[in-house]
Amino acid sequence: MDDPDDHSAAQYDDTNRAFLQAFMARGSLTFKEAQPLLAAIFTVKDGISYPLPYLSLFSLPNISPGQPTRAGDVTLDDFTSYLSAASTALSPFDYEIRSSLHQVSKERVWALVNSTSDALTQLATLHTADEIAFIKRVLDAMFETYNTRRQEIMGITSMQAMKVARTDGRRQSMGNGESQGTDKGLTNSQAEKLLLSLVEEGWMERSREGWFTLSPRALMELKGWLVATYNDPDAEEGEWQHIKNCEACKNIVTVGQRCSNVDCNVRLHEGCLAPFWRTRREEKCPRCGTQWRGLCVGEKAVTTTEAWNKGKRISGAQRRTVAEQEPDDADDGEGEEEDEDE
Repeated sequence: MDDPDDHSAAQYDDTNRAFLQAFMARGSLTFKEAQPLLAAIFTVKDGISYPLPYLSLFSLPNISPGQPTRAGDVTLDDFTSYLSAASTALSPFDYEIRSSLHQVSKERVWALVNSTSDALTQLATLHTADEIAFIKRVLDAMFETYNTRRQEIMGITSMQAMKVARTDGRRQSMGNGESQGTDKGLTNSQAEKLLLSLVEEGWMERSREGWFTLSPRALMELKGWLVATYNDPDAEEGEWQHIKNCEACKNIVTVGQRCSNVDCNVRLHEGCLAPFWRTRREEKCPRCGTQWRGLCVGEKAVTTTEAWNKGKRISGAQRRTVAEQEPDDADDGEGEEEDEDE
């Protein structure tokens, strides 16, 4: 931009309020996502007509036609300036802005995080008690059932999620000692709809292979809770734990690489591998000294196996056979290969 100081956050104004409102609505932002957002805000601030649907939320003047600010004109300095102002404005309300690299895209993601209450408490304001109980069972499946010494997946398919949708009707504590309710579980369609809504809300992501995993926002928000819930506080130093941090950036690893020593806790994000090994003379585990073989953490721990790919080939052939015989009623085959890892 010609004069970045024109849009600095030194004086908190309507542009900052508009940015914070949009940020809160989304929950998380990358720089690329923030560029068109700030461009629209700057354009309206400069009194230029810029008819975007979400600008009606901002209560900013939209006066006369002219040359709008382009997304490419918004610099990283502009973005960090507005992040800093937003962080200052949020601090009295126990919110903070954290960032981490996306484990797959390797883009940096900034997220609004409540520093006093965990994410499950926040989700309870949007979802029913039965839905929250299902979410907890999904997290148990991700970080216990499908996260073992032999195979660290920390993700779940729709088929696997359906297995924890229903319960045995046990009574569950609903947040205090006096009130309890029965966890009735969810139907398969309710569970599927809830998973997709969690993706839309930014708590989960769904890969092309159909695996549901926690989003960067959820990992940042839930980090303390995940460690407290799934790690053993009495474990001896170096003992295998369910939740492990990247040896380089210290953020949780749910997608990346692991030491081939199944009892070792050393993990690395894919994006941290190159800079980490550049600082070392040889690619050996920094704790146990095992030669680094690049074993996968995440869905690739399953999808790169011979059993998974064999299952895909078989189910694919079955789908083609059915399609040839019954073109109108052929099953789409979803989930047929998803139990290969169980």
